[in-house]
Amino acid sequence: MNNNKNEVLLNGIWKENPVLVSLLGLCSVLAISLTIENALGMGIAFSFVLIMSNVIISLIRNIVPSEIRIPVYIVVVATLVVIVEMLMAAFLPALYESLGIFIPLIVVNCIILGRAEAFASKNDVFDSFLDAIGMSLGYTIVLIVLSMVREFFASGNITIWGNLQLSLPEKVKEIFADFFTDFFVKPPSAFILLGVFIGVANIINNSLKGAKK
Repeated sequence: MNNNKNEVLLNGIWKENPVLVSLLGLCSVLAISLTIENALGMGIAFSFVLIMSNVIISLIRNIVPSEIRIPVYIVVVATLVVIVEMLMAAFLPALYESLGIFIPLIVVNCIILGRAEAFASKNDVFDSFLDAIGMSLGYTIVLIVLSMVREFFASGNITIWGNLQLSLPEKVKEIFADFFTDFFVKPPSAFILLGVFIGVANIINNSLKGAKK
């Protein structure tokens, strides 16, 4: 893979991270980041839709008239979301109920429509696939890290999936009991923590830019 391909793949993870840099798709990030299980489920659903939509739109980009490209993109994305909904409802009903309205709302997620318009409609299939992988990883990583922080400081535990749980020893929990608060399960904590993440990302990016000068 040449440097240009590497850049396409890695841009979404950090340099053009859709959440920390472009500030897109924040509604689902703020609402879903209560548990890691929700974050993983949403990340997988989002990634499937973004990757498949980028590939499909890149394949049909030369045969879709520019006047109707946005409606076509929405139809492609909506079809993929319906597939995700059906699969999740059939095989992961508890997760499907937990994610609720945010699964169908993937249809209008700014990241997916933005990548369709800005990248997939102008580039070949492989580059569009790499772009979708990078953006999916960038979105999912932020979502999972935010969920880990909220869940940990709410209880001292991190539930990976189902009954798989990481937990501090009880004696350690007793020492740091005052640091654990149900504030982190409330919506304001998501806004505050995401703001901190965005601020840290900006500081790092500005430092990297300064170092290059």
